[in-house]
Amino acid sequence: MKNSGTCRKSTTSTSNQTAMTKKSIAVILSGCGNQDGAEIHEATLTLWAIHKNGADYQCYAPNILQHHVLNHLTGKEMTEQRNVLIESARIARGKILDLATFQASHHDALVIPGGLGAAKNLSTYAFAGADCHINADVQRAILAMAEEKKPIGALCIAPAILARLLDQVLVTIGQDPTTAANIQAMGARHTPTLQGEIAVDRERKVVTTPCYMLNSRVDQIGEGADRLVQEILRLTEDKS
Repeated sequence: MKNSGTCRKSTTSTSNQTAMTKKSIAVILSGCGNQDGAEIHEATLTLWAIHKNGADYQCYAPNILQHHVLNHLTGKEMTEQRNVLIESARIARGKILDLATFQASHHDALVIPGGLGAAKNLSTYAFAGADCHINADVQRAILAMAEEKKPIGALCIAPAILARLLDQVLVTIGQDPTTAANIQAMGARHTPTLQGEIAVDRERKVVTTPCYMLNSRVDQIGEGADRLVQEILRLTEDKS
């Protein structure tokens, strides 16, 4: 019994030490649902990968109205309005903060899952392409992390946001030539990738993966998210 008690105490001590050293990754969501918000598989598997790899996360979203609301059965627009922060709280199980409160000093890295919300709510990329505008709170968060040389990850279409803000950054959106051309028109560099692969810009500490920009299965989304998070965590140890 004594040895058993000692073992439990040791495990608790190790657990406490691990909790003290966990990296914190901020995750910016853009609503709930791939057609007008965050892609739920990409968002959920990103959160899973963060915990799987020994880190923790804090979800954020801008407190704004969605560009529009779509019926995910028919693809048709609905006559209602929804708030991006409130909808994102569905994925975060209510544990989410207004992106306006984001402080780069509180986190070791930043990740943005995809879904058309990234191109409609976090930016205007879906409508303006290379001439898009980025939501002010999203822009502030990304540039603050870049200024502190902290890693940034983006999935699916979200790399287009980074292309607009970070000059000459290397990203991937998979294989789509139109989107790749827009990324290059915004002053960034594009490299083609396949399902589950990542692109790494070590100088800018940016990691991207194509996800549903390709015809991917859910397990391939998980593989890409996992590889992205692993690389993000490696880059947090690079102090250059």
